[in-house]
Amino acid sequence: MAKKPDPLLTRIGQYTGNLVLRALIWLALLLPYETRVRWMGGLVARVLGPLSRFDKRVRDNLNLVCPELPKAEVDRLSRAVLDNAGRTVMEFYSGAEFIERAKQAKIGGPGFATLEAAQANRQPVIFVTAHFGNYDVVRAHLIARGFTIGGLYRKMSNPYFNTHYVRNLKSIGTPVFEQGRRGTMEMVRYLRDGGTLGILTDVHVHGGADLMFFGHPAVTSTVTAELALKYKAILIPIYAIRQPDGFDFEITVQEPITHSDPETMTQDVNDGLEALVRQHMDQWFWIHRRWKPYIVPDQTDV
Repeated sequence: MAKKPDPLLTRIGQYTGNLVLRALIWLALLLPYETRVRWMGGLVARVLGPLSRFDKRVRDNLNLVCPELPKAEVDRLSRAVLDNAGRTVMEFYSGAEFIERAKQAKIGGPGFATLEAAQANRQPVIFVTAHFGNYDVVRAHLIARGFTIGGLYRKMSNPYFNTHYVRNLKSIGTPVFEQGRRGTMEMVRYLRDGGTLGILTDVHVHGGADLMFFGHPAVTSTVTAELALKYKAILIPIYAIRQPDGFDFEITVQEPITHSDPETMTQDVNDGLEALVRQHMDQWFWIHRRWKPYIVPDQTDV
């Protein structure tokens, strides 16, 4: 049997890791907004990503589902994906400056009118999004438009990191609900009262359904669709696309998902996301182990 890790050593590692991250963020916040966002993107792409072997994760995923891509393109995407991830982290910690940038995002798409009508009529809405572009842009933008948006989040394994992570989530807007029994009860109550809820569903979830994504089975949670069916909520995919300048965004609201059964609805979400990712391959977080059973694991979950 493998020896269990020492809890004290684990805590020391978590504390140290969080301290380094906080120091980097603090230093970056001394810079002008666009400079710090660009700097953090470069730092993650050139230093932190390779050190943590996240660049290997990106390559493994791309080689699995897009084996036709030339090596040069895989190399480019590996850097670009990590750059986008670094920019997203820095934007998240930039507070009012990030929110102001999110307010200026263009928004449109076939589902936007439905979203506005549902908000006006206090009809429950679940908007499903993904680790694409910068997903917090959607929440910040809609809140600025007068929407009340609830968010569901998963508690981070590093408790020191989780403290400021949740604090920043709340600075963008409330309510936010932690995954778990209590958070789920609060979330259900909010949804029943006609609330609008945002959920990310593009990660591997134990106990999910084996659905298709990029032509390969990817275990996907169907909870979002189950909630929509149970509480008669409109299910709308919505994503924030980073623009070529690297700092601005355009929000696209896809067609609402037709109510049928949880697996069919979730597959429709996967298909819509895949179509968008294929248009912007560098903006989805290929860092995730999305196809776990098909790739030899080399890191813990992201």
